[in-house]
Amino acid sequence: MNYTKEQTEYIVKKYEKEPTMHTVLCLAEELNKTHKSIIGKLSREGVYKRAVYKSKSGESPITKLELVNNIAENLGVEVEGLVGLEKSPKATLKTLEVATGAQQSRTDYVRVQQALGGHSYD
Repeated sequence: MNYTKEQTEYIVKKYEKEPTMHTVLCLAEELNKTHKSIIGKLSREGVYKRAVYKSKSGESPITKLELVNNIAENLGVEVEGLVGLEKSPKATLKTLEVATGAQQSRTDYVRVQQALGGHSYD
């Protein structure tokens, strides 16, 4: 699927104005191309921005292993000393991460507890 210079300039300008998947889909329909073709062309032009994945709660995703590493660092122990902890529920690991964080305040802990549906006993 070849693009003319004018088409290329048009899709780049349109996408830079509003860099969303909706724009890509509209351009694909307008130019009678597939959305993957539009994305490919925008990528080759160096302007395509892949959507950043967010979890259901709107946070950037973090793996259980990363949470366990953070907990180990907060506790000042080797991660090998926490073998098996990564099998715990993610909500539990997040609570532990906040509770063990030296730089974290009690307020942060309470906020996380409330967000996870736990109870604060203050």
